[in-house]
Amino acid sequence: MKTPNLPVAYNLIALEKVESTNEEAKTLARKGEIEAPDGTLIWAREQTLGRGRLGRNWSSPPGNLYTSLILRPNVALAKMSELSFVGALAVYDALGSLCEPGHQVHLKWPNDILLNEKKVAGILLDTEKTGITDGVDWVVLGMGLNVGWHPEDTDYPATSLRFEQWPTTIEQALEAYTRSFLSWTNRWLDDGFQPIRKSWLWRCKGQGEMITVRLGSDILKGIFRDLDKNGSLVLDCGDKVRHISAGDVYFSTSNGAPPYAASN
Repeated sequence: MKTPNLPVAYNLIALEKVESTNEEAKTLARKGEIEAPDGTLIWAREQTLGRGRLGRNWSSPPGNLYTSLILRPNVALAKMSELSFVGALAVYDALGSLCEPGHQVHLKWPNDILLNEKKVAGILLDTEKTGITDGVDWVVLGMGLNVGWHPEDTDYPATSLRFEQWPTTIEQALEAYTRSFLSWTNRWLDDGFQPIRKSWLWRCKGQGEMITVRLGSDILKGIFRDLDKNGSLVLDCGDKVRHISAGDVYFSTSNGAPPYAASN
């Protein structure tokens, strides 16, 4: 495995195969800060039991980028969800530094990155509060990026960098992502969530448009107006404005067909 050139803030642990990089990182994080300091990054070539949001399977064969980053920020538990927006912005900027002109990259609430209208990456947060304060001991930020392969049997269309004709290696993608993540994290720690929120909205898909949101068995339709100060989606349903903290977003297709669902 070629060793990538990462910023010194990271402690890289490179593995050929794991069940899940997030589970590996969580096990390591529980051992304490000495063994797993802030910035410890688990990188695997393959996951055998990868998962996405809400416990969904994440197909993880060799050829893509699978990472989980252990972070120990001194912030309240309620603010941890903001890191998913930080991670998405980092992937967005990483792709911008790697791609040729002519490609469209968008962010999709709550935790997806789209390339040419298809999902290319996703973010997953895991955290554990073991102390008596309102802070957290650690948070694990998982990121999966389709570099050389993408699944065909997803509800939401997927793609990969190779399919979109990007001659990018996994190592190059990892280097770009870690540089961007460090920059965005420093901004979040220095300036708070407001500039992160504004930057995310500038890069997102669907704001101002009619969307459908699935909340378990419930379906809501409305205009995607905004993100609130907590990162919840602000949905204008006409008679009522809803603030949604978790759900699956559907976009209407251009040919009038039923909307397709996001898959993580």
